[in-house]
Amino acid sequence: MDISSKLIVIIAIFSLTLLINLFFGRLRTRTRKFSLNWFLCIHLPIPFVFLARVSSHVSPWYIPLFVVAALGGQVLGGKIEI
Repeated sequence: MDISSKLIVIIAIFSLTLLINLFFGRLRTRTRKFSLNWFLCIHLPIPFVFLARVSSHVSPWYIPLFVVAALGGQVLGGKIEI
């Protein structure tokens, strides 16, 4: 995989991670803290990001970048007021 296509894949997975966690971060704010639904809102996006990373053959070295996207999405999703 050449560098430009690899960069596009990494940006796509980063964006996917951020968007998924925006949605779940918004849901998390509507649930009771430390409940089962709250726990699921935090942890349910992880398999989707894992599958996207593994199926696109992205190195595990990029996991910290995706963790930053997940945390940012959760925080920003929690601050969204619709």
